[in-house]
Amino acid sequence: MNNELYLRDLRVLCTVARRGSFIAAAAELGTSPPYVSKRIAALEAMWGVQLFHRTTRRVAVTEDGDIAYNRARRILEEVEEMNDLLAGGEREPRGMLRISTSLRLGRLHITPILSMLRTRYAELDIWLELVDRRVDLAGENFDLDVRVGDVQEASVIPHKIAESTRVLCASPRYVESRGAPRSLPDLVQHDCLAFRDRQQAFGVWQLTGPNGTEAVKVTGPMASNQSDIVREWALDGHGIIMASEWDVADSIESGALIRILPEYSRPADVWAVSTARSSASAKVRVAVDFLRQQLSDGPFALRRLL
Repeated sequence: MNNELYLRDLRVLCTVARRGSFIAAAAELGTSPPYVSKRIAALEAMWGVQLFHRTTRRVAVTEDGDIAYNRARRILEEVEEMNDLLAGGEREPRGMLRISTSLRLGRLHITPILSMLRTRYAELDIWLELVDRRVDLAGENFDLDVRVGDVQEASVIPHKIAESTRVLCASPRYVESRGAPRSLPDLVQHDCLAFRDRQQAFGVWQLTGPNGTEAVKVTGPMASNQSDIVREWALDGHGIIMASEWDVADSIESGALIRILPEYSRPADVWAVSTARSSASAKVRVAVDFLRQQLSDGPFALRRLL
């Protein structure tokens, strides 16, 4: 048996099972759907079982396929862990690094930083997925989830890679027409543009100020699950937003947005979260250190308000 080809086939199996599609698996693996189909057929012929139920829209794992997927995933994890242990800390990262993060942070900062990381480490392959939800690291086979806000799960390893806060702001046009709130409870009387992010309860803003941490239920005429959309609405004068300072620092500096209740803010540090197993791998250690360095002091660093 060609062990290298066998491990590649197991990786194909795991990717198809996780993505639920030969086409999506091929895109992630950087190959063609016919190649993926051929390798799955080879495994099915070797084992004498059907691994997937195939339909025109997607593939579903069979009972035998689920057994094979779970075993194959463990084998691949063990092989990578063994390589890291035997090579020690000197080995350059290699293999597939799978990262998830939120859409705007991913587009503005994580994407270009990962491009720099790939330039430095030629043996490292990268899959970046931008999602507006918390991911299941182990279940979805991600190595890292880069997120804004507190890490609440006890089953993951959090690595702080940048400090930041969320602040309240609005356009001068909105303040001229509606006035500025003088206290946190005054927000109830204002149009607040809600953003359904990965962490916070929708429509409830929790901020820390002179009286400690307070929560206020806000309402408004417009809401979205995309932070860049809500930011554009605020620039157009439709209401008040709570946004990460790195996302609005340029607009505040230019005067397009102004701070509202500047004595209030919400901690919104950036974390790279991994499982205990993946945190020991060379590729994850290198990625975490590189993200931390670049987000703090690099061309795509997160801006802080003075």
